[in-house]
Amino acid sequence: MTLPSPLVFVPKKATQDVDFAPSLRSVIAKSYSESPDAYADEIAALNRARQDALRGSAGSDATARDLLYKYFGQLELLELRFPDLRVPFPWSDAFTHVKISQQSLAYEKASVIFNIGATLASLAASSPRSAPEGLKRAFHAFRAAAGMFVYINDNFLHAPSTDLSKEVVKLLVGLMTAQATEVFIETMGPATGKGAGLRSKLCMQVSAAYASIVEEVKEWVGKGVFLREWSLLIQVRHLPCCTCSRGGDSAFLADTNARPQAKAKYFASLAQYHRSVADNAAGKYGEALARLQVSEAAAKEAHRFSQTFTAAFSTTSTATSLAPDAPVALAELTKAHLALVTEATAKAQKDNDIVYNEVVPSEASLAPIDKGKPVAEPIPIHDVYATPDVQKIVGPDLFTRLVPLSVHESASMYSEEKAKLVRAESERAELADEELASALEYMGLPASLARFQSGAAAQSSLADPGPQVRGWADEVRAGEASASSRADESFRRLASERDRASRTLDDIASALDGESRECEALRARYGHLWTQSPSSSGTRSFRADLRAHRESHEAAARSDAQARELWDAVKRDVGVLADPSGEALERAYAEAVSGSGAEASLLDDDGAEEEEETKRRVAEVSDALSRLNKIKKERGEVLRDLKEKVQTDDISHILILNRKGSSDVEPALFATELEKFRPHQQRLTQTLQAQQSTLADVNSAFKALSEGSKARQVQGQWAAAERKKKDLSSRFGRAAQVYADVRQALDRGSQFYSDLNDLVEGLQAQTSSWLAGRTAERDRLAGEADLQQRLEGGSSSSGGLDRAMDSLSLGGGGARSPPPTSSYPSPSPQPSYPSPSAHSPYQPAPPPPPPSNPYGALPTSGAFSLSSGSGSPSYPSRAPSYGSPAPPVPPAPYGSSSAYPSPPAAHSPYGAPQRQPSFPPPPPPAPSTPSSYLPPPPKPVSYASSPAPAPYPQPPPPPRQQSGYPYASPPPQQPAGQYQYGHGQYAPQGYGAQPPQPPQPPQPPQPPQPPRRPY
Repeated sequence: MTLPSPLVFVPKKATQDVDFAPSLRSVIAKSYSESPDAYADEIAALNRARQDALRGSAGSDATARDLLYKYFGQLELLELRFPDLRVPFPWSDAFTHVKISQQSLAYEKASVIFNIGATLASLAASSPRSAPEGLKRAFHAFRAAAGMFVYINDNFLHAPSTDLSKEVVKLLVGLMTAQATEVFIETMGPATGKGAGLRSKLCMQVSAAYASIVEEVKEWVGKGVFLREWSLLIQVRHLPCCTCSRGGDSAFLADTNARPQAKAKYFASLAQYHRSVADNAAGKYGEALARLQVSEAAAKEAHRFSQTFTAAFSTTSTATSLAPDAPVALAELTKAHLALVTEATAKAQKDNDIVYNEVVPSEASLAPIDKGKPVAEPIPIHDVYATPDVQKIVGPDLFTRLVPLSVHESASMYSEEKAKLVRAESERAELADEELASALEYMGLPASLARFQSGAAAQSSLADPGPQVRGWADEVRAGEASASSRADESFRRLASERDRASRTLDDIASALDGESRECEALRARYGHLWTQSPSSSGTRSFRADLRAHRESHEAAARSDAQARELWDAVKRDVGVLADPSGEALERAYAEAVSGSGAEASLLDDDGAEEEEETKRRVAEVSDALSRLNKIKKERGEVLRDLKEKVQTDDISHILILNRKGSSDVEPALFATELEKFRPHQQRLTQTLQAQQSTLADVNSAFKALSEGSKARQVQGQWAAAERKKKDLSSRFGRAAQVYADVRQALDRGSQFYSDLNDLVEGLQAQTSSWLAGRTAERDRLAGEADLQQRLEGGSSSSGGLDRAMDSLSLGGGGARSPPPTSSYPSPSPQPSYPSPSAHSPYQPAPPPPPPSNPYGALPTSGAFSLSSGSGSPSYPSRAPSYGSPAPPVPPAPYGSSSAYPSPPAAHSPYGAPQRQPSFPPPPPPAPSTPSSYLPPPPKPVSYASSPAPAPYPQPPPPPRQQSGYPYASPPPQQPAGQYQYGHGQYAPQGYGAQPPQPPQPPQPPQPPQPPRRPY
């Protein structure tokens, strides 16, 4: 068995221990402002990686290669974070063994790469090439080694040592590629007739590669850099220039100074031999014989110089870059080849002499052999480190926690680019969802499809009142739960309180009128002897209070009537809503829907053909809707997945790796990284296109379905049923609204009458006390007058009678008693009062609304505006209110009231002038508006579409004032045309509205009286 051809590998560089700790700790503290102690483990791991890679590689070449891979990868990452790190790195020259030390990471990296290339060359040279796997590993290792030396040649310009110089490194690149091509030829297997032309070209490539470096190797051997064995081995493989320059073998042998003397014959012989095989197969027997003769001569020279190489190898020191069996292998290789070529030449010569008889051309006339395309290109270092196996060997970045500020800024910019992408895709998805929803809503899908699918079963769903109406019913049911809280019972109690107040007012008026009649009767009886003051001066304040209370009572009664009218209008609907079981409400909706004239179903009608066509169209629309739902779901899933991928995407390590590049690299880098999201964008685009297409199908199918005669009939029936349901819901909504307003009106009316009865009873107590005093005074004065009459009657009874008649004469002179008057004098003409000034603390209340229309005009727009025709109630333009009773009057029982001034003196029933008070008149009272117990209404709501209203708010009871009117200030007048559920649209107004009080002239000062009892 012939041994494989010996191969050359490169010696490694030697180094010493280095400690990164001092320099790294200093840079971490100064540049990153962090504690160096936090990175003690990382620094120790880096030191250990260097020791393992450069000193602990005593094992196999594969282990040494992996350790070097790891250390160089960490050096690359270290340089990105510590570009100015200064650590002394001592290295020895691989050929001269001169020690050189530099404080540069670049020098360390170049030395490590050199050792990686040397280790790969050693791994390739020692790889067993008898098996295909060994040949592949050797071929790849030589190419990777060439790539390492190319990286050194391209990136390190100023080499501090000979082994890193450009000349030496370039020579090593050529040597590695030549040996890789040689290994590739071995992968082709034993030489046969098939592929002889290709083999000859590949042998020419090897010969040319060795020819390009043979002179440089010889030069470096002369300088003592390379071993002499390198020159001898390469010369054996070198193809002489005879076949290239056509100068003949004699010329080559004669040129002893320009070429090694016939020691590079091996691959020349191989090239000529394989070409002769190809020429023989092509029928060129003469040229084949000529090439065999040239190959035989070269083989003899190669075998002779291999023996010289063996002698030289044995006499030199131990070689460090060649296998120990290299001389033996080379000798056997050349010997076997020589025997092969000699045999082939003899056979070809015999065949040509006997059979072909072709002319054998000279060597100089033979055509040169084409080298063809190179088959062993160097593998770049980036491709080596990009493989998953090498990435796994390198492992994670030791100093990954240290991120430079520039990398943070770049990462922020990249995050913004990702955010733009997500926003754009989200907007596209949202727009597509809106378009889908709008299109389906326009067609009424999928609800309208149920009309054709379910028929009467689907139409019966309209009989459900809905949550809003049920909410109204629950609120009304809560208000009518007990017998005492029902509206009818509240109206009965309200009428009882109103009648009680009316009876009390009538009693007070009757008592005052009776006292006045008795006083005037005695005045008429006794004439000038009757000295009791007229009742009008004492009852003026009482009658003013009585008149105010009666007007408030009348306004409240009008409001009661209007509230009753509103209640009677909605009482029936409220009864349906208040049904405890809820059956009445459901029955009302069922009757409304069933009365729409809807038939069972379109699919139940006669006409089998139209029925089948309708079923088919319904199925088409249903299938298209299902596809649309799937498309929408898929779009949402793709968008969520895109957001998750964007959220977890981190390119900080890539930014660190590209930190040494210029800022112009970032846009291109960002664009490249964003391409990873391109599949999601394409999937979203596909969903948008599919949605547009499916929507078009749905539109056409639904249009065809809706254009049928029976389909239009079903749609009309549905529309009628929906319209009736909407009208019924509006009616119940109005009933619930009115019920809420009436309930509030009843509550405030009850409070009003309670307060009014308290005031009226207090007024009754005051009048009773005053009447008792007047009665006692009258009895006393009557007794004195009787005594006086008897005394005067004894002297002159006739004269007394004449004087009595004279005193009753209107034209008589002297002081006469005033004529008797009615207890209810005629009212004086209404004076014209100026408007109160801005500084006036009191404005008279506006007059109450006329009884014919106490509420004003109802808004002409809204959900429940009623016509103003004959017989229709007119609802208030503002929230109706119960007024407040007249304020209690604190004057003395017989004096005048400051709150209610006396009428002018010119209208005194007796014509007696009144004295002007010595103190200035009180200021006019503060402006007042009718009190309202209903809160101001907000904007209108629609009962058919709005959600169920909240429970009706109950305002707190008005606080009593310390003086004057006993109720709180009324709320401002409500704006016309507005209402809110439960806030007074239909609540009656006018309870206790105060009529305007005409200003009265000041009364004369009265003697001090004891304070009246508060009520």
